[in-house]
Order: sequence, then structure tokens, then C-alpha cells
Amino acid sequence: MAIDSPAAAGAGTQAKLIAQAYNLIYLDTGKIYRYIGWLRLSKNKSFSLLFIKKKIKKLRINELQNKKLLSDKVALSASIIAKDKKIRNIIKEFQLNIAYKPPQKFSGSVLDGRDITSIIMKDAMFKFFINANLNIRAKRRYLEYKKLKNKITFKEVLKNLKKRDKFDKNRRYSPLVKTEDSILINTSKLSKKACFNKIKKIMDKKLKVNGNI
Repeated sequence: MAIDSPAAAGAGTQAKLIAQAYNLIYLDTGKIYRYIGWLRLSKNKSFSLLFIKKKIKKLRINELQNKKLLSDKVALSASIIAKDKKIRNIIKEFQLNIAYKPPQKFSGSVLDGRDITSIIMKDAMFKFFINANLNIRAKRRYLEYKKLKNKITFKEVLKNLKKRDKFDKNRRYSPLVKTEDSILINTSKLSKKACFNKIKKIMDKKLKVNGNI
């Protein structure tokens, strides 16, 4: 399953719920870019393609849960390094391995990010584009930061999201786009549960037709 979305639209939350419901391995691909963005900020002197390759080769999914990756500075750093095609190719190999070679205990995979439906998993059984109103996304992200006790104002979050959207939609390589075969889900007025039920209904219908359930 492939999901694309702008920041704070709720894709990660839905991907986790879907992973639990269908026994899928979940990879938040944006966290990989955040991880490298964080390395860029904290390991500036040793930061290089070789350094990145070594880090990605040893990377485990649970390492992407580090709260240090959730700051706006890291997010913007991630957007900057995401423009680099050589770095994208290193990450792509890692993503493809998770997507198409999940551990045997899983029934498949679900990946979310910015170019999953368009580049990484073009042939995914399910492809969704999750979106929401910019102000609603900013409010969600602001509340997340408050829980983490990050000192940032709503205006700063809104400004950073606008900047992030511009980066994601206009970067030269793998820009954020909704593919024609992706199903649009607008979460602006949907609760987490309502959104999940909507997605699950779509999935179950197709799985039933294909004889998978």
C-alpha cells in the first residue's frame, strides 16, 4: 500500500492504523529524510554521501521514532536534502527493500511519504493521497509540538508548513503530486476513526472482489 500526502495531513496516523489492521510492516519514509536532515545538522563535519550510505545500511525502523526528528528545523533540513538526487537514490534502495521484501511475519507493507505512489510503489495494490486544509494541518502540528513541549508559535508552524509545501511540490526530483490512480482522502473534517473506516471500506471492497478476504 502506498500513501502520499503533504505534512500533517494525517497520513502517518492512518498508515499505522492500516498496518495494525492488515498486519503490514509500516515505514514512514519522511522520517528517513528527517533522520538524514538531523545528521546534516548534528554531524555537519562528517556529513557526506559515504557517511549517509553507512548510516542507512545500518538503519533500523525503530530508530526513526527518535523525538529529536520531530522539530521544524529538522523538517526543513529534510526538505533541503530531499532535493539531492544522489541522496534520494540511497534512500530509495532502503524503501524498496521494505516495500517489496517485508519480513515473513507480515502480510505486506504500507509506506507513506511524498513520492510513494508516483515513484517508489507505482504498482501498489492500494494508492491513496491524503490531504487537509493548510490551517488545519498547522493546528495539528502545533498541538503535536505543544505535547512535546517545543517552544514554537502557531504562526511559526504555519509559516514553516507553507515553506515545506513549496519545497515538496516544486523540487526537481520526485515532487509531491497526486497520481491519477490514487484515491483522494480529505481529512479536514474527518476524525481519525472516520478516516480509517473510509479507507478500510475501500480496501475491503477491493480485497473481497479479488478474493483476498
